[in-house]
Amino acid sequence: MDKPVNSSWEREMKKRREIIRPINERIARLRKESVQSPVRISRERAELITEFYKNEVNPEESAPVQRARAFKYLMERVSLPVEEGQLIVGLRGTGAKEVPTYPEICTHTPEDLEVLNSRENMPYLVDRETRSYYEKEVIPFWQGKTMREEIFSSLPPEWIKAYEAGIWTEFMEQRAPGHSAGGARVFQKGLLEIKEEIKEKFFELSTADPDYPEKFEELKAMDISADAILIYARRYAEKLEKMAREETAFQRKKELQVMAENCRQVPAGPPETFWEALQHYWFVHVGIVYETNPWDSFTTGRLDQHLFPFYQKEVEEGRLERNQARELLQAFWLKFNNQPAVPKVGVTAEESFTYNDFSKINLGGITPEGRDGVNELSSLILEVFDEIRTLQPNLAVLASNKNPERYLIQALEVVGPGFGEPPFFNSEGTVVRMLRQGKTLEDARTSGVSGCVETGSFGKEAYILTGYFNLPKILEITFHNGLDPATGEKIGIETGDPNSFASYPELWEAFQKQVKHFLDIKMRGNEIIEEIYSRKFPVPFMSLWIEDCVEKAKDYNSGGARYNSQYVQVVGLGTLAFSLNAIRHHVFSNKNLAMQELMGALKEDFSGEKEIIRQLLLNKTPRYGEDEVDADRVAADIVNEMVNLIESYPPTAIRKAARRTYFLPTTVHVYFGRVTGATPDGRKAHKPVSEGVSPVQGSDRKGISAVFKSVARCDWEKTGGALLNQKLTPDLLEGEENKKKLVKLIKTFFNLGGHHVQFNIVSRDLLQKAQENPKDFQDLMVRVAGYSDYFVNLPKGLQEEIILRTEHAEI
Repeated sequence: MDKPVNSSWEREMKKRREIIRPINERIARLRKESVQSPVRISRERAELITEFYKNEVNPEESAPVQRARAFKYLMERVSLPVEEGQLIVGLRGTGAKEVPTYPEICTHTPEDLEVLNSRENMPYLVDRETRSYYEKEVIPFWQGKTMREEIFSSLPPEWIKAYEAGIWTEFMEQRAPGHSAGGARVFQKGLLEIKEEIKEKFFELSTADPDYPEKFEELKAMDISADAILIYARRYAEKLEKMAREETAFQRKKELQVMAENCRQVPAGPPETFWEALQHYWFVHVGIVYETNPWDSFTTGRLDQHLFPFYQKEVEEGRLERNQARELLQAFWLKFNNQPAVPKVGVTAEESFTYNDFSKINLGGITPEGRDGVNELSSLILEVFDEIRTLQPNLAVLASNKNPERYLIQALEVVGPGFGEPPFFNSEGTVVRMLRQGKTLEDARTSGVSGCVETGSFGKEAYILTGYFNLPKILEITFHNGLDPATGEKIGIETGDPNSFASYPELWEAFQKQVKHFLDIKMRGNEIIEEIYSRKFPVPFMSLWIEDCVEKAKDYNSGGARYNSQYVQVVGLGTLAFSLNAIRHHVFSNKNLAMQELMGALKEDFSGEKEIIRQLLLNKTPRYGEDEVDADRVAADIVNEMVNLIESYPPTAIRKAARRTYFLPTTVHVYFGRVTGATPDGRKAHKPVSEGVSPVQGSDRKGISAVFKSVARCDWEKTGGALLNQKLTPDLLEGEENKKKLVKLIKTFFNLGGHHVQFNIVSRDLLQKAQENPKDFQDLMVRVAGYSDYFVNLPKGLQEEIILRTEHAEI
């Protein structure tokens, strides 16, 4: 007999569990294996790549050709796992949830492996043989040769000091450049055709071109890389043919034969059927993540639009039924979930503490012609996500005024049970920001979002993220006239004693100078890192799939993409806006608090009698997030200043990449808070700073409409993206009327200029119960930042931060 459900949190959890309904027993079994299998380190890739560089590499060869030959060496030898009953093949690793490492980028030490194996949250199990092989072979060979070591040894001391102080993080010290999504090229081109493109470019090359040697070597590398994945697909075809011969069950034998035929057709030729299109994309995806596993993972882009022609044609011809497509999509979904993120340690783990590899599928929006982009597959993919509910892949609902209301209501119905997916994005706003950056109208319309909330031109742009930037910490440095109070070391510049400031503009000017000082250092570091990756770590296979790389005979990491951008990710907007407005309001306008008193309270972390000052700041300050125009203007000024400062730097030397700005944190707002003392918003020392562009946790007390108005007063179309989290009580998405109200609110927010919003539908009671009894809530998924994750896997500080977010009970 089932245990009676009495409490609201029990009803909430029951609803979550009942919503999971795979289409059949096969998918249910595959899902169970995918969800329940522990994450393990596979040593296979590290072993093979070490073998190649130890025994096969020719030091006279160019870097692109070396990398291409290494990739081919992998594709000729890696394991060919086939999950029992799967319909799509290819897996980065030796089995489901097994993760390879990339020692040429970052070689993990024995201590790293121990941490990964033993940590309570997000462990990566490392068996004895893998650890032994690392200690005997991998570590001795790669010591002194990794990208991580070259980066840190090449950066100036002032960069290192700021990094160690928590002013910023650096994405590419443990992961390769990435953040790219597939465009039409991935779904329309086969590799034999691409090899012909390469051949034509060879004939067009002129020895009079000063870049002739580099172009020749890059084309040669691209051709080798194309052959590599063709070998991989052929190996799978042969394996599947053998499995089909040995299979006794008629239905499975037939499936295996079709799967083998698919591998013979793609990726050599362009896909012709819906099933082939999924397999074709997956071979491309696995190849890219085997080559380097760029940050963030490669993604499908506008999947509903790319797949719809295949789906429509086969349905009309009577060769494909809706449920067959549904099953194939559910099988496809599980392929992503079987590939957790590459293990990260140290600060990089702090900034992105998750198994999620951020592969984001975009739906809806508009077509290249500017019409409504919603089709039958948009609805079917939402349905698949609703039924399968895995950590990966992520969704992005692109919302346009041209989309039908029913599409957005269906998306809210998927949000309703509380898994934090899907988020909503302003499709028209995405087009505007792409046009502002110089994209063509068609390329802007086919753009979308990847990673968390980052916009880019799909299949045509290398929009590479460089690391997070800690604004509240820089305010703290400003308060101490260039000193870091945590160490007493001078890492900033002298901008004056805050006690001497006679007005808010003086403080604002001092802060701006401090930000510019740190950005100067950060941008110099970005140039160094970009040069290292261009010179030492080309990605010829990924370059095959990004428009213009073959045409230019130039690598993705060297500016081969049609568009090139470099982003700084800004963190702590809510904390900074609240803090600056508190100073403006209390110290300079109302004069009910002296700067010296405030500085003393911050130094003592609001302890003892200083709690009175904290309560004044918390309860008597107009706040960003509560539709307070003057407070919101402070946030808007911060956004404008960060955009203007970052865009004032010239394009990068190697990729000619424009400098751009995002506002998002992943999980770094917890780390940034830990290295930052008390702030004038009443935040205690070492507590998380605000996340994304959300108001300070718990400070948005006037409802969602007020938050939307405040956030929309900032000009997000100047940025590449801005992440907004909102938490709702579980009953708010029950009933058609509530959903219609929220759809109208989202549309209004986007029409006002908002970029993104996502909803955590979860009660504080349930989260606290999960903290008390984590073993009973292993499947409790919540929205963290631009992704969802299992709540009990998160570090305690991040759990607490999610609990503290305002829980809105009204729309």
